[in-house]
Amino acid sequence: MSLSFGSGFDESDSPGWGAPVQLEEEDVVTSAIKKEKVVKEITAQQEDLRALLARVKEVQGDVDKLISGNETLQMYIDNLTLQMAKRR
Repeated sequence: MSLSFGSGFDESDSPGWGAPVQLEEEDVVTSAIKKEKVVKEITAQQEDLRALLARVKEVQGDVDKLISGNETLQMYIDNLTLQMAKRR
């Protein structure tokens, strides 16, 4: 007895919920190679980002030192200006 589920669908037309269709061995290998390549690219990009982050932190440290130095110089200039104004 064949079941009919309306127009255009017959149980015999579909493999149904049976065993999954097996991929060819080449497809599995190709897929694994592609995945490995993507993982390697992601890992390389992560390493590049880590290097960039380290460089950013280094530059930020240099900027902080320069800002501190500039503040010290500005205080020195302000003090000299006040001393010169008092002498007049």
